[in-house]
Amino acid sequence: MNKFRKLNIGDDVVRALEVIGYTEPTEVQEAAIPHILNGEDLVIKSQTGSGKTASFGIPIAEMIEWEERRPQALVLTPTRELALQIRDEIFSIGRFKRLKVQAVFGKSSFEIQQRDLAQMTHVVVATPGRLIDHINRRTIDLRQIDTVIIDEADEMFNMGFIEQVEEILRKVPRTSSTILLSATLPESIAALASAYLNDPTYIEVENENSVGERIDQQYYRIQANEKLEILRDVLTVENPDSSIIFCNTKIEVDNVADALWDMGIKVETLHGGMEQRHRTKVINDFKHGMFRYLVATDVASRGLDIDDVGLVVNYDIPDHAEIYTHRIGRTARVEKEGKAISFVTPYDSKGWEYITDEREFELQSVVRPGRSLVADRKPQFISKMNRKPKVKKSKDHNFKSEIAKLHIKGGKKQKLRAGDVVGAIASISGIEAGDIGVIEVLEESTYVEILNNKGSDVLKVLKEAPIKGKVRRVEIANKNEYEKQY
Repeated sequence: MNKFRKLNIGDDVVRALEVIGYTEPTEVQEAAIPHILNGEDLVIKSQTGSGKTASFGIPIAEMIEWEERRPQALVLTPTRELALQIRDEIFSIGRFKRLKVQAVFGKSSFEIQQRDLAQMTHVVVATPGRLIDHINRRTIDLRQIDTVIIDEADEMFNMGFIEQVEEILRKVPRTSSTILLSATLPESIAALASAYLNDPTYIEVENENSVGERIDQQYYRIQANEKLEILRDVLTVENPDSSIIFCNTKIEVDNVADALWDMGIKVETLHGGMEQRHRTKVINDFKHGMFRYLVATDVASRGLDIDDVGLVVNYDIPDHAEIYTHRIGRTARVEKEGKAISFVTPYDSKGWEYITDEREFELQSVVRPGRSLVADRKPQFISKMNRKPKVKKSKDHNFKSEIAKLHIKGGKKQKLRAGDVVGAIASISGIEAGDIGVIEVLEESTYVEILNNKGSDVLKVLKEAPIKGKVRRVEIANKNEYEKQY
């Protein structure tokens, strides 16, 4: 039996969890889900990679009333990348309940977000600044929100978003439950909880097999002008399947990437100066194993759930111990093991001492790889680098056997409504209401998900049957075009 059932999670959500591969709750999920289902305020401190997103995503999906067109849950997050990741996670968990989850964030079309919010929306995942824009322009109404999630609360403070977060909290009903999640609990988080949460329960999860125990943390004491050469040698000797190399600035990211390319090492980059569409593509390609090495700023250090990162390299030492924690947390995700290597120059000594003082586990000082070892490992390194990447399947891919996305030529301009599509499909013999998934009506296109392996049956009939009095062009949705819309 799926152990989520013991937490009073219903069939539709459990079925989606099984497709994703979640059969047993993590410690933070087991601790948090009953409180959230009970409508309580919570403060959750839990290490990275512990399943925090699902700890609130699962009860949110369970509690949503599909018939209600209003936003019922709000998730605040500090970055666009994290907003997209959370949106996709909750969407997958609520797939069989047909939940509509919208993400709103800056440097993306306000008009498209406004259009999407005007349709049935159950959950909104947002960065604070763009959400306030929507509030001020009255394109979203938070007066009936039941649950508010503040994710990565400590990073909200670090990025200067806390005043915006407080402004948003003043706009939601005082009766709504609020859940605050943070990897650390400084005094500022406690003050926020005291001001806006109602008698919150504190949950602090420290797994016996903690991240500190599962990450082999090493450092090299070197000169600044040795970094690139040693980085090349480290990558050659370690030869990880996947690695993130962290730099402190976008200029340094580009410089390191260019140098590695000149050395014949293929890398991609990620930093805040890139266009959002490009950043999203890089993250998705890295998640799916399309390339092995990512050189990044701390845009990639918070919250991004990327499996099987075998090695994290701190090419530059971060300014704060918290950033170090989040960087190395990109490896050793959910009970796996990993390795973190840091390059410490004389300029970093003071900051590095502060970071090491904060560590619960001892960091090991090591010497640079010898020339003979590098030469011995180089053939395997080159062979792996030139090997065609093995593409990883996304969680969403697991739904393909049960769910088909159909594209109907016709939308708002043709005065087509979701009810028209539901009526046409529900009239097909053998099709029930529970077989119809998420429907997205755009200007000239409509996308509908057909559940329970009935997509081919519905497609066959709709190619000849009228929808709102007219036979429409119906086909399997093109994945790329669909994802541009949703």
